[in-house]
Amino acid sequence: MTSDPLSTNLTFACSFLPSIALVCRRIGINRQQFNKYLSGRVRPSRHNMRKICEFFGVTEGELLMEPARFADLIALRRQPGGEVEATPVGPTLRRLNQFSGPLERYCGSYFRYFHSFSNPGCIMRSYARMTRKDGYYLWKNIERDAGPQGGAREVHKYEGLVFFLGERINVVENETTLSSSITQMILYPSYSAGIDYLFGVQTGGPLRLGRKPAASRVVLDYLGQNVDPRRAMAQCGLLKPDQIDPRIAQLVRNEMPPGAWTFEVEQL
Repeated sequence: MTSDPLSTNLTFACSFLPSIALVCRRIGINRQQFNKYLSGRVRPSRHNMRKICEFFGVTEGELLMEPARFADLIALRRQPGGEVEATPVGPTLRRLNQFSGPLERYCGSYFRYFHSFSNPGCIMRSYARMTRKDGYYLWKNIERDAGPQGGAREVHKYEGLVFFLGERINVVENETTLSSSITQMILYPSYSAGIDYLFGVQTGGPLRLGRKPAASRVVLDYLGQNVDPRRAMAQCGLLKPDQIDPRIAQLVRNEMPPGAWTFEVEQL
């Protein structure tokens, strides 16, 4: 009897994450039901199949491939890019970096604030850091939040690049676990002697509850060059607006004035 490629491929895709329980929490599918998909006893409904495919960043056709082809596909998508010069995007990255202005004064640690895409009414405070290496400005961001039913905190890690183009700080980051989520931030630079807040807008979407594109205001609160990451991370998580600085809570409110046709943010 030939094994079902769906259950084999689903098991293989789950192997890149720490646990099946984490997969179920992020997708929003009951663990007992998901185990039936893994065993091949039950096929997902159309709705759940779409949620599974969105989460793993594959099409239904790809998820139903022969297991060997599916494994090759996932390995190809997850492999390191190698030298920038050897990739088709190499010239684009080099050109962007060539025209990017200096960002040395912005290197350091930040608290990042924005309304959570997955948890309505809550503000995410995460820990982010900008560094410079090999002529590029690198970005790392770490979020901690509870699952949809509470319980143990989940950790989401993002990495990316930073460019100073068009008098704006541009950050493009990727969620590192599945590489299926990209967020872009466009921030106003700071023209004061010191850096307190960087303010702007970000685009992205929730890691669970679908993949609806979304936009929100975002604030980076500069912490300095020498920061203890563990102490900073201990202060991160999902917070209610009344649990943070009132000014920051006001700055990240997502409101459009009457008559507006686009979502914009004014400079501080």
